[in-house]
Amino acid sequence: MTQTYRIDDGRQTLVLAATNARLPQVVYWGASLPADEDLAMLHIAHAIDVTGGMLDENPDLSLCPEASRSFPGQPGLILRDGGGAALLAMFRFVKAEQTDAALRLTYRDADKGLELTCAFRSDPETHIITCQTMLDADQPVHLDWLAAPVLPGPHYSDEMIDISGRWCGEFQLARTPWSPGIRLRESRTGRSGHEHVPGLIVPCRGATNTQGEVYAFHYGWSGGHRMIAEELPDGRRQIQWGHTAGSETSAATHFSTAPLYITYSDSGLNGCAIAFQRHLRDRVVTWPKPDAPRPVHYNCWEAVYFDHDLPVLKDIASRAAALGAERFVLDDGWFGRRDDDTTSLADWVVDARKYPEGLHPLIAHIQGLGMGFGLWFEPEMINEDSDIYRAHPGWVLGRAEQIRGRQQLVLNMALPAVRDYLYDRIAAILTDHPIEYIKWDHNRVLPMPDAAQTRGTYALLDRLRADFPGVEIESCASGGGRIDFGILQRTQRVWLSDSNDALERLRIQHDAALFLPLAVTGSHVGPRLCHTSGRTLDISLRAWVAAQRHMGFEMDPRELTDHEAAVLTKVTAWWKQHRHWLQTADILRLDSADPAVIAEQQLARDKQCFVVFVGKAATSRQIAPRPLRLTGLDPQARYQVTLVNRDEAPGLSRGAPLLKSGSLVASGRYLMQHGVTLPWSFPERIWVLQGESL
Repeated sequence: MTQTYRIDDGRQTLVLAATNARLPQVVYWGASLPADEDLAMLHIAHAIDVTGGMLDENPDLSLCPEASRSFPGQPGLILRDGGGAALLAMFRFVKAEQTDAALRLTYRDADKGLELTCAFRSDPETHIITCQTMLDADQPVHLDWLAAPVLPGPHYSDEMIDISGRWCGEFQLARTPWSPGIRLRESRTGRSGHEHVPGLIVPCRGATNTQGEVYAFHYGWSGGHRMIAEELPDGRRQIQWGHTAGSETSAATHFSTAPLYITYSDSGLNGCAIAFQRHLRDRVVTWPKPDAPRPVHYNCWEAVYFDHDLPVLKDIASRAAALGAERFVLDDGWFGRRDDDTTSLADWVVDARKYPEGLHPLIAHIQGLGMGFGLWFEPEMINEDSDIYRAHPGWVLGRAEQIRGRQQLVLNMALPAVRDYLYDRIAAILTDHPIEYIKWDHNRVLPMPDAAQTRGTYALLDRLRADFPGVEIESCASGGGRIDFGILQRTQRVWLSDSNDALERLRIQHDAALFLPLAVTGSHVGPRLCHTSGRTLDISLRAWVAAQRHMGFEMDPRELTDHEAAVLTKVTAWWKQHRHWLQTADILRLDSADPAVIAEQQLARDKQCFVVFVGKAATSRQIAPRPLRLTGLDPQARYQVTLVNRDEAPGLSRGAPLLKSGSLVASGRYLMQHGVTLPWSFPERIWVLQGESL
């Protein structure tokens, strides 16, 4: 007996098939198939031959490959009973529930008292299929590994692209050739992590940003994950995702993976990027004010650090508002006796030394300038030099002799008493003050992986969101240490990196756009002398790179020259003028013929307007700029293209290319096939092109 199922979203089809009530396997994943495709035939055609040195039947590469069926690779489930003995399950079909957009399959091993459920949901607008695996047991069991529904890796791919990184160097793309054996990436720090972002891109041969077939994955979990990409001896490939192995520290009767988001594109990496961007913005994030424009931020951290002085902060706020800021965020240093990072975390009481009348005078001044007010917290952490640690040392996660991080320890968020305490303190601050925004930080890793810690954090965030639905929350973890669709179900913004170096940000933002839209991606204009790189960069580059995402400032505005203030005011006004369409635009990475250039195109959903940012990160090998091909335009439409910052052309640009003095009017096909020719520029500069359909 053969059972078949298909999942469609208008761009991709996923076909599942099973024999004799066994777990199904994916027998097709790719471009949409005809509605009348014979799925049973696809199942038969999917079978591979048997030859010397093989079993008489090939074990299924199923949604949860079973060791009990002699599967030769990584199994999808590793389980122990209450006494610690290995449990080798063998599941059989129970039921299938299917609608136009959803499929839910249930299987059971009656002898072992185990039930496995695999769920799928397709989205015809975003072209994301969401997958999840659930395990239920009649008696408590210990879980070592549970994979989300296992997908095959494409055979016409020579490499995979996963995402590594570090503090101030997030979202670094790592290309690894497929080869026999396992490529394993694991975040064991208790958060999604700078080092191992939970994403994978598998391009087929010849794929670029703008063309070719690509498969992509994102695991929506904030507590650490494991990714396995394995090529079996018979040539088949499997891709598995799940929580960090061993992070379920207690026996239980129910376990679940996080949602695994998958997509297929026949238009290069950009097709996958658009799917993730749209799905995150339109399906995952819940917006307190969905129709409100994204406000320009000012964050005071790199201006004052812990040195909070009310007159100085008022002066800074006035200057920020004059530059165009619309939200003022008071960062670390406002509570307890917080003069450095050694004290007061978890106390969450306004420091009467710095604010003898509380935060109200500062907030009143900020609101009088027409700005909203935001406040920094780091709720999951505690200092030993704090009133709460002295009262509740048992609230700390891990052993007393663990290594400290940033002079702090981690609160055990699995404890209801800890969550109740944090809720009461944070809720009191939110109730007593008109706060519209929280910057929620997480500045050290956990002492060990612990999935219960993440569930506890989610529970606290969910409770606060329910009771204060108008408050927006930013996820920060020493910059980009916790960026995933799980945390973004509960927050509305991420702090992409602690690096405000515009040159580094240019690259980080470019690669993060494979998953993140403008609306959630914070980007600030940093100081003239960058505090994390020591590099000095021109104000135009700093301002325009911040304008590529959700714009803000984080320098001390008192350092600005008149020229710098004028440039920043101008760029901020441009961003405000266009944000109504930019915050829902698709971010498309461009294939540059010049390796020194990092370029992207932000295209309105109706293709009527776009902006192109062309950053020159290094010195080019050739003299003159090479034409830059655009993408995603209507081939038959005519577009008028203007160089927004043409007045920044340097004196060494002595020629007369069209865009230095006028606009280019050409078809979408010309702009995509030939491209745009730009004036010469120095390295560490950026050109900004704006286009409109005529």
